[in-house]
Amino acid sequence: MSIKEKVQDALDKVRPSLQADGGDVQLVDVEDSGLVKVRLTGACGGCPMSQMTLKMGIERILKQNVPEVTSVESV
Repeated sequence: MSIKEKVQDALDKVRPSLQADGGDVQLVDVEDSGLVKVRLTGACGGCPMSQMTLKMGIERILKQNVPEVTSVESV
């Protein structure tokens, strides 16, 4: 399984909680350096708490599930 597939699996674990709040997350890219680029959509796209969701939620879960992940960035 590639890093991108592992990241997608981990995002699928986060997705239901985002969708419950009217938002979602899309995987944009996974760089060789371990940087994961995502796009927050729906209610998450304009939410003032989205950076906290990104770092404390999505990034933390991705790092737990995919050790190769070094950082998560919203694009």
